[in-house]
Amino acid sequence: MNTNKNPLIETSLRLHLVACIAFIFLPILGSFAFSLNSDRFPSIPLGAFSTEWYRLIWEDPFVWVGFFNTVKVGLVVALIATILGFGGAYTDYRFRFFGKNVYLALALLPPTIPVVIMGLAMLAFLSRVNLSGHAVSVIIAHGVMCSPFAMAIIRLRLSQMDPDLEAASWNLGGSEWATLRHVIIPFCRPALLAALFITMAVSFDEFAVAWFVSGLNETLPVKILGFLQGQVSPRINAIGSLAFLSSIILIIFAQMLMRNPTRTSK
Repeated sequence: MNTNKNPLIETSLRLHLVACIAFIFLPILGSFAFSLNSDRFPSIPLGAFSTEWYRLIWEDPFVWVGFFNTVKVGLVVALIATILGFGGAYTDYRFRFFGKNVYLALALLPPTIPVVIMGLAMLAFLSRVNLSGHAVSVIIAHGVMCSPFAMAIIRLRLSQMDPDLEAASWNLGGSEWATLRHVIIPFCRPALLAALFITMAVSFDEFAVAWFVSGLNETLPVKILGFLQGQVSPRINAIGSLAFLSSIILIIFAQMLMRNPTRTSK
């Protein structure tokens, strides 16, 4: 087998990776820079260094209301989505039944649906059951959207488990529930924690569906959309920078858990 690497191809792939990362993160870095700029409108060269826009959002009660709504919804959604995702992933791992491929396709379908269509469908459904415009409506909608992410993460972890572990537990007298509690869940703990962080980050960032169903219980991304519709304010850059930091921290935690699963599962 020829293991020689073509240096031209390797260099091209690295340049391509750098270009992709720059394309994604340069606008975000620009938002960070403008959030610390004294000028009201984004312009080059930048004005003086200033934290004025962060002070304004700190003193804005509407921003705090949106922040607390976001945290409340995100925590509940993460818990619900992780439980549902674990149930779906374990069903896929443990059982063989007719129509399993259809079951998996439907379970993993929500993230592929355009968010506008999802938002309209959720609004129509929740209005029929008199739940539209409440915080619980955002929790339900985000739970539907986030559960497939949790399921995918936990399925990946379960695929790495030795199938003989369950059989060994049963042979030693453990019931199915005892095996689930003492074997399956401890093995999946890194993926469960990672799913919590990932689904929380997805809920934090989602605004389109929340805009349709939230009513007066607006999350922070919906607040940002309201700022954009009403005026061009540098506060948007400051709020966006903080929201990005919150999401990226959650994703980093999830990635660390998935890269070191043995340390967490002990």
